[in-house]
Amino acid sequence: MTREPAATERDLRVQHAWRVLHGVLDPEVPVLSVCDLGIVRDVVAHEHDLEVVLTPTYSGCPATEVIEKAVIDAMNGAGVGPARVTLRRAPPWTTDWISDEGRRKLRDYGIAPPSGAAAVQQAQRVRVIPRERVECPRCGSVDTERLSAFGSTACKALYRCIECREPFEHFKPI
Repeated sequence: MTREPAATERDLRVQHAWRVLHGVLDPEVPVLSVCDLGIVRDVVAHEHDLEVVLTPTYSGCPATEVIEKAVIDAMNGAGVGPARVTLRRAPPWTTDWISDEGRRKLRDYGIAPPSGAAAVQQAQRVRVIPRERVECPRCGSVDTERLSAFGSTACKALYRCIECREPFEHFKPI
């Protein structure tokens, strides 16, 4: 019978950091943690600090600096620090990285989550632009219409459900 090696202090620190990161909320969609959103790419324990690797949702995202500060404050506040953030922009973030739990939270919050395989869909849209079937997060109908390409933030579009007549935002697939 082979025994698993005991977790090192660094391993435990990284595990604790991931638990803390699940509590750091996105400032633009405050029901999603940075982990739900899929922007935390890695947590690395170095000899003297903890490095949290983030991939911003897009290079011009105005929330990036706020998220960096929230991550560092959370790490230091939980006693896992000192911490630093490294931004990794390649590969670029995609909505495919949003967790299933994150998609559920978006729907419960009233935002239609993006469908999976966003990169494939985006490539197909360049050739032919079909009418995107966006499901209403309130009633589930796909009889919806886009009112505006932009919602409250650049990463969301404004839609209306024809069935229940309610407006809602759709997190754009990227």
